[in-house]
This record gives sequence, structure tokens and C-alpha cells, in this order.
Amino acid sequence: MEIGISTFVETTPDVQTGEVISHAQRLREVVEEIVLADQVGLDVFGVGEHHREDFAASSPALVLAAAASQTKRIRLTSAVTVLSSADPVRVFQDFATLDGISNGRAEIMAGRGSFIESFPLFGYDLRDYDELFDEKLDLLLTLQKSEKVTWSGKHRPAIHNLGVYPRPVQDPLPVWIGSGGNTQSVIRAGMLGLPLVLAIIGGRPVQFAPLVQLYKRAAAQAGHDISKLPIASHSHGFIAEDSQTAADKFFPPTQQVMNVLGKERGWGPYDRASFDQARSFEGALYVGDSEYVAEKIIHLRKNVGITRFMLHVPVGSMPHEDVMKAIELLGKEVAPRVREEIARWEAEQ
Repeated sequence: MEIGISTFVETTPDVQTGEVISHAQRLREVVEEIVLADQVGLDVFGVGEHHREDFAASSPALVLAAAASQTKRIRLTSAVTVLSSADPVRVFQDFATLDGISNGRAEIMAGRGSFIESFPLFGYDLRDYDELFDEKLDLLLTLQKSEKVTWSGKHRPAIHNLGVYPRPVQDPLPVWIGSGGNTQSVIRAGMLGLPLVLAIIGGRPVQFAPLVQLYKRAAAQAGHDISKLPIASHSHGFIAEDSQTAADKFFPPTQQVMNVLGKERGWGPYDRASFDQARSFEGALYVGDSEYVAEKIIHLRKNVGITRFMLHVPVGSMPHEDVMKAIELLGKEVAPRVREEIARWEAEQ
């Protein structure tokens, strides 16, 4: 069972003062968070791509590369790369470069992206949303498999027997499919034999179990060995010394972000009752003390089949020292509990 962190490198207003830290400061803080995550024994750190004022990481590979030479073991991944509006050749080159700097610890999580700012920014039509992803994923996987590439499509100039460099340390460079729970994306990942990442940020996580089974059936029917296909989840959460403190610190900045996004997307107000329901044992928020968060992750593994869990922290801007403490607790207290229990449980199966 792998345990890690994901972040969007948020620069939202401080809920107490209204102040907004600079993109530069937040980027430097995230590098420190990645280094700490490595030091406390976490397995993976993911940085999500966005192109808006309140998230600073438009280039996950650069952020991860800044931490690569300061870390030794932790895997470094996008979470996600918005492949639909990117050039797959450049994506592959960036992450192959990261793979070299980190000596084989880079990964790509490819997704459509639930934020659409990158489409007009890079000149793409949202009416081509699905077609763009399908075509660009095909090119990315072609690049993954071969040094010399011949490829043609509708939305990008053709490539005629050209080499793509540098080559990664890992062969192949890992490519995951990110999904918010769309049935077709889950089936596609299974048929392609690609690892799957599920964004479980609402509802009851156990409701994702049928999707995991659908993914495994699609993979098996396509001839892939499902025992070799990891399945990850990413969920919002926060850890503190006690559960009440964790909830009281995490709710205000989370509410602020959820209400901003709610206005953009037509959601209702996000209130404390909704938050408290989501942090209940069957809910999708992993907020509490180390023991409670560990028990929720164990429950997810046993009932859904997730083999990698990524805690997304924070959602809205929080004091850097609070985020660092949460990462420390996840690595030193939560992860050992989870690994020990899952190892014992699997030995009994």
C-alpha cells in the first residue's frame, strides 16, 4: 500500500487576514513539502496542473524537478497533467527529463482536467474536449513505447520517423489515467492496461468499488495482468494531533475554495454540516488524528481495492507549518499503521 500527497499549489486568500502569498513563495513552500514527504517515508508526491490565479503550478514537471535532486526515494508525479490542451511530445520530454534528474522516479498522470482555463489559453475548442484527449493519449503512449515515432492525427501536425529525447530512465515511463469516476474513462484505462487514479472527493468512497471492478474486468478481458495494475485515489484531507483541531483548522479554507468553485459551477453553499458529514467514517474527507485517518485508509483499501492513497492537502491556503505537520504525521504515524494492517490482512487472504 503506497501513501502520498497531492497538491494544486494553492494561493487563495488567507481566511483570517485576506492576504494572498505570492506564487513564488508558495512554489518554494511546496518544494519544502516534497522534501519533507521524502524524509518521513512517504511513497509519492503529486502536483496538479492549473492555469488560474489561485493555483500556482502551471508546470508540474518543473516544480517536481526542483525537488528531485533534494529527494532520494519518493516518486514524483503530475496530478494531473491536462493532456487535452498539452503537446504530448513536450509532456513526454519534460517528464523524461524529470525521470533522469530523479534517477527513475517520475510518473505522468494524464487527465482531461476538470478546469478548462487551459483550453482557450492554448487555442483549443472545448467542443473537441473528448476527441482531444483520445488523440493526445494515443500519441503519448506511442512516445512511451518507441524512441523513433511515426504518428498522425487531426489536432496536431504529423510526426514522421523522428526521435524524441531525452529517453527516460524507466522503460516504459509510467503513465496513469486520472478519472473523476467516468465509466468510459475507467474502461479505457483497463483496456489499455494503464494504472488508474480516481478522484474521490465526494459521496461515499465505497461507492467507487464497482468502478474498480469494472476497470479490472476491462483489463482482464484485454489480456492484461490485473495483479500488476495499481489503483490510486486522491481525496481531500488533513491530519493534526487531535481530530477536532484537524477539523477546525481545515474547514475554513476548504469552505472558502469550495464556495468560490461552487459559484463558478452552480453548486450550493458549502457549510459546516456538509463538511462534518464528509469527514464521517464513510465520507470522502480524510480529516482527523493519525489513528482515525489511518482507519479510513485501511477501510478504503479493504472495501474498494485502492493500492495507492494520496491525501490532497491543503484545499485552500493554510499556514505552511500546519501543512508540514500534517505531512509529518502522515509519514510517521498514518503510513506505518496502514502498511502494517494491510500486510497482516493480505497475509490472511
